[in-house]
Amino acid sequence: MRISRLAVAGTICAILAGASSRNAPAQEQVETHTKGAASAPAFTNVTDEMLMKSRMDAGKNWLMYGRDYNNQRWSPLAQVNTANVRGLHVSWIYQTGISRLGSFETSPVVVDGVMYVTTPYDVAMAVDARNGKELWRYEHKLGTNIFCCGPNNRGIAISGGTVYMLTLDARLVALDAQTGKVKFDVEIADPEAGYSETQAPIIFDDKVLVGISGAEYGIRGFVRAYNKETGQQIWNTYTIPDQGWEGKWSEKTWEGDYSLNRDITKEKADLQKYSDAWQRGGGSVWMNSAIDPDTKTMYVASGNPSPDLDGGVRPGDNLYTDCIIALDINTGALKWYYQEVPHDVWDLDATSPPVVVKLKDGRKAVAEAGKTAWVYILDAETGKLIRKSAPFDRIENMFGQPTAEGTRMLPGANGGSEWSPMSVNPTLGYSYVSGLEQPMHYITHSAPLEKGKLWLGSAFKAVPGEAQYGTFTAIDLNTGKVAWQNKMDQPMMGGSLATAGNLVFTGEGNGQFDAFDARTGKLLWDFKGGAGCNSAPVTYTVGGTQYIAVACGGNFQLGYPLGDAVLVFSLPRATAAAAKPAAGGTGQ
Repeated sequence: MRISRLAVAGTICAILAGASSRNAPAQEQVETHTKGAASAPAFTNVTDEMLMKSRMDAGKNWLMYGRDYNNQRWSPLAQVNTANVRGLHVSWIYQTGISRLGSFETSPVVVDGVMYVTTPYDVAMAVDARNGKELWRYEHKLGTNIFCCGPNNRGIAISGGTVYMLTLDARLVALDAQTGKVKFDVEIADPEAGYSETQAPIIFDDKVLVGISGAEYGIRGFVRAYNKETGQQIWNTYTIPDQGWEGKWSEKTWEGDYSLNRDITKEKADLQKYSDAWQRGGGSVWMNSAIDPDTKTMYVASGNPSPDLDGGVRPGDNLYTDCIIALDINTGALKWYYQEVPHDVWDLDATSPPVVVKLKDGRKAVAEAGKTAWVYILDAETGKLIRKSAPFDRIENMFGQPTAEGTRMLPGANGGSEWSPMSVNPTLGYSYVSGLEQPMHYITHSAPLEKGKLWLGSAFKAVPGEAQYGTFTAIDLNTGKVAWQNKMDQPMMGGSLATAGNLVFTGEGNGQFDAFDARTGKLLWDFKGGAGCNSAPVTYTVGGTQYIAVACGGNFQLGYPLGDAVLVFSLPRATAAAAKPAAGGTGQ
């Protein structure tokens, strides 16, 4: 086995000590690679055309976080399929060798045999995607430790000969794709005030598109475009508008009539008192947006208002928090918005990345898995709700108001679905959702804003004695119905990958990496990774072989076992040679 670094040996020891697939033959667990047997891969200049056509490259590469601009995490590869997945085995393992562990949720980008990986504390590296040999690494020196919810970096973007990475101290760094040398390094916002970056950037035309995290510190959220050559800002759109944030109330009827629990009279009386609330209103953009290249529209999921749970100091619906927002890519202008939870006092923000899909009736739609435990399916042109799915988790007293004694509710502050990206099988019309079941008590205790300190306004705590577990669910996007669901041992965090081999891959906090039949939900294969497999997997081909890669390094927020390993799987050579490298087309 080719191992690049062994600084954290626990993961490797766990795997070699028997944490292997219970289905695969033991003699085929590891494919041997001889050092120096293969020359270093050539670095490819990634053109705008390659990015635009990433959905059409037959699955060879994984060029951006969601594989293509639609964000579906769908691959047309079918060499690994339901008939042969039992033979899947470890091809190689790359240990990053980092000394500071955290939520290892990187989703590798792969370009013509070169894989780009990031670590929770903003180390980027390029490795040979055939064997895990490290080609270069860049270690960012953090300027602060003020960031919410555990250290995290979800990956890079690439364009031309440049790799782009966002950092926990709110910087945009451009690196030479062949050497890792810094081309430019610009500050996005003040990290000492709580501004932070945890998403992977997106490249579109001449722009690097980013959001901002930090609503838990009373920041003002935004989406921004930078010039990819110079790092200069092109446009900025705040997720908290200057006008109309506090004094707007929706006329919509919301699920469960929770608006009846709000003291609208008091909110209106507080308008003047809190007329500057928009300056600290929150609205993080935690995860990657989806893009429709045809209409030059980006679809953004915005986070909770600030403070998270104390609505008394921020009257109104608090636009544009807890929203799906459609923006013009060229100007940042607002096209439409859909608010999932107005005046959120439960931390039920939109965090899972939106996806662009085509429905059977021909409509183009945007889907997002909410922390409310519904998948929202919106008309991509107008933002009108087409349907909400059936709940994929239990919903109990979800809109009960927090009290000093504590109010029990489900799904809980983590969801529903948290940061985990859905994947989509466009042939079946199914989306695959990672869910969390965590009953919580919401307890009020107002607090003043202090720069650089968490500003939640209340607290949420697990309910003693109540079980916590997870769900992994297939939602039919054309009907909103649950096609199948598996109950999982632990709350799910990480995301999934769907392929034309009728497989869907996802990981668990206990270190198990799973392959399910995408049509039925039957578990076909699993592997024990030695640390929590809490990242979104990817797949690619090199030399005619399909590989599946996943980072197994745990999750800080949920306390899952930490590590630093990227595990890469393939079929035995004979099996791979007998299977077709790709099938199923590009989907819709």
